[in-house]
Parts: sequence; C-alpha cells; structure tokens
Amino acid sequence: MAAKNVFVLGLDEQNLATLRDIDTIDLRFHPLLRIEELQAAEIDISALLDKATEQLEAFEGSIDAIVGYWDFPVSSMVPILCDRFGLRSADLDAVVKCEHKYWSRLEQSKVIDDYPAFGLVDPFHDTMPPDGLDYPFWIKPVKSFSSALAFKVRDETEFANALAEIRDGIHRMGDPFEYVLNQLDLPKEIEEAGGNACLAEAEITGAQLTVEGYNDGTDIHIYGIVDSVPYAGSSSFLRYEYPSTLSEDMVERAKEASRKVIRQVGLESVAFNIEFFADPVREELALLEVNPRHSQSHARLFELVDGTPNHQCMVRLALGLDPNLPRDKGPYEHAAKWFLRRFDDAYVRQVPSNEDIERVREHAPDTWITILIDEGVQLSETAPQDSYSYELADIFIGAHSEQELHEKYEQCVAGLPFEFDE
Repeated sequence: MAAKNVFVLGLDEQNLATLRDIDTIDLRFHPLLRIEELQAAEIDISALLDKATEQLEAFEGSIDAIVGYWDFPVSSMVPILCDRFGLRSADLDAVVKCEHKYWSRLEQSKVIDDYPAFGLVDPFHDTMPPDGLDYPFWIKPVKSFSSALAFKVRDETEFANALAEIRDGIHRMGDPFEYVLNQLDLPKEIEEAGGNACLAEAEITGAQLTVEGYNDGTDIHIYGIVDSVPYAGSSSFLRYEYPSTLSEDMVERAKEASRKVIRQVGLESVAFNIEFFADPVREELALLEVNPRHSQSHARLFELVDGTPNHQCMVRLALGLDPNLPRDKGPYEHAAKWFLRRFDDAYVRQVPSNEDIERVREHAPDTWITILIDEGVQLSETAPQDSYSYELADIFIGAHSEQELHEKYEQCVAGLPFEFDE
C-alpha cells in the first residue's frame, strides 16, 4: 500500500518527533508553511492560504490529509484548505463557533448551565462593564490564544487600563479573524460584534481541567482528562498533569457537558479539548473555553502514560480512520508538562546550553526540555505569552508517582542555569 501524505501546518521538530511515534504505518509528514509565518507579528491569512494552496498544488504525489495542532490561524486554516482539496475535516462554521469566544458562550448557554455570567464589550467605545457583571471579572478578546490580552479587572481603573492594552494589540488576531468570519453566513449579533470585540465574564475559581476528545461523526469519545495546575496565587500555569486527580463525579460532569456542547456546535471529524473549572467543595463546574483541536501540549503526556501521543487522533481522523487510541500502555503512571516561568521583567544574561540539558536528561530519563528564550534579550520584548509572566522553558516528565513527578522537576530546574539582570 502506498504511503499516505499528511501535510502539517507549522510542522516543528519537536512535534515531528512525536508524530513519528503514532501507531499508523506508511505515513509521510510534510511541512506546510513555517511556524514563523503562521505566528508572525502581522498575520495575513488570505496570503497564507494562497501560499499554502500553491505549495499543495505543486506537490506531485497524493494529498491525503491536511492537519494542524496550533491555535488560530492554523485551526481555521485547516478546514478552509481541506474544503479546497476535498479532504476530511470539520466544517468551518463549527470551528468558528468554538473559536469566537462570545459566539461559543451563546451556543453553550443553549444546552448547559455550567458557564459564568458573560457579556460583550466593544473595546473602542464601551467604558462600562456589561449589565449584570460585577467586579472582579475577566476581559479578553473574542479571539486570542495562550491568554494573551486576557486581564482580571477588579475596579474601573483596572478595566480602563485593560481596555487600553487590548486596543493596542487586538488587531493582530482580530483582523485576520475578521477574514475568517467573512467566509460565513453569520447570525446578526456575531456579524455586528466582529473579530475585534471582547468577552467579559465573571471570575470562576476551582481546580482547572481539560477534557480531550473527538467526534468521529457517529459518536463523541472522551479519551483523557488533564489537570491544569497554576502557580500559587497566580493564573499562570505551573504544569499540565495526566491523568487527572479530580473526583470521578466532577470528571463525569465535565465529560457530559463536553458532549452536549460539541453536539450543539456540530463539531465533527476533528479532535477537541474543552477547559473547565471544578469546585468540588461547592459542587460547581464552569466551562472556560472550547478549542476545536487537540492539545499538542498534552501529546507527550499521553505517550508517557498511554503509549501513544494524541496526535494519533488528529491524523487518523483526517484520514477517515478510527483513532484507535490505547490506554495505560505507556512506561509511566503519571506525566506532566511543567512551565518554568519568571514573573518579573529582566535582561537575559544566560540560558542553559545543550550540554546542560543533556546532563539533566541523564539524571531524569524520558524528560524533554525546550528553552523558550534567548540570551541577550529583555523578557518584555520576547514573543507575547500570557499577561502576567514570562515562560522560560517547557519540561516534560514521566514518573511512577506524583512525588517522583515533583522530585524530577526540582532536579531539572536545579540543573538549568538561567541568569538574569534585574
């Protein structure tokens, strides 16, 4: 049987290594556009689509699947390109119902009660919060990623300051998102809101978890629950941990809410992940957001615990195959992606060398470390991350117990010599 050609938008070395571990033979992965193009300071989605189309049309073999594991614009480009080439994918309409945070909330409210109070904000004209929303609350663009331009506001001054920052940066994602919205027949209120609006929503608290699943067109399958653990006193993530440590009751409630929402938006033939907050004491659950893609940040976690990265779900669905994901076939019982961060701005004097990383990995097998900053830069001038911290490194670790998971992380941090000037 001839090998299947799978084109991956923004294919990077780390994920290519993970893709090669999936349990599907005779696959050839081809990069489709560079990640630097897709995450540039200015995103011209029309030009990106045209360039990707030219690359695909110039390919002499069969084009069997087009996939992507990044957030916007990749998540919206995949269904557009698949439609152009007659390939299997989710409908663009369903994808955008998830990606437009306000539209997503409206769809959620039709089928579940597990969501916070919310309202629409025009950052260029509104000066007051939406009716019925009290401080503190969160405000964020209707289209953003990695919590960029998301702010918790406690009073009128913080609200005004947040709007000022949002106005300064919202067009980077909002303008290309407008291009995508223009491809659809939109409800009137979404057409009027557009891609440069903001969602304001009540603060929700508790333990954060992510439901990973897929809809193959016949049924909705949930294949894993991942905990998202923040730094103490912060909204910035410390680690993603798999499997979840939350109660079975909360997990089942999150699964059921996920099925209802995915069914409502009509998202099929694609993987998804849905983020929740769970408060076991108050027995409350609140949906945070719906992502019409699997989480590539979780791929190594599933590989370490279950034996195969969740990239397999993305690829096999795109090829029209059963994802065929294993359970508990990996070498470890626990896995985590740790986010090493700094919360104050500084000049980066030194970052760990490749030799430093290899030395750490010798003492902590099955560990992957990616340094995210360069020497000689100011942290505040690096690529946008979340609104409250600077991510220095990603560290993936497998362990046989939660205690070992923490011990391995501390060993890794101790062996990574970062140096900063205040």
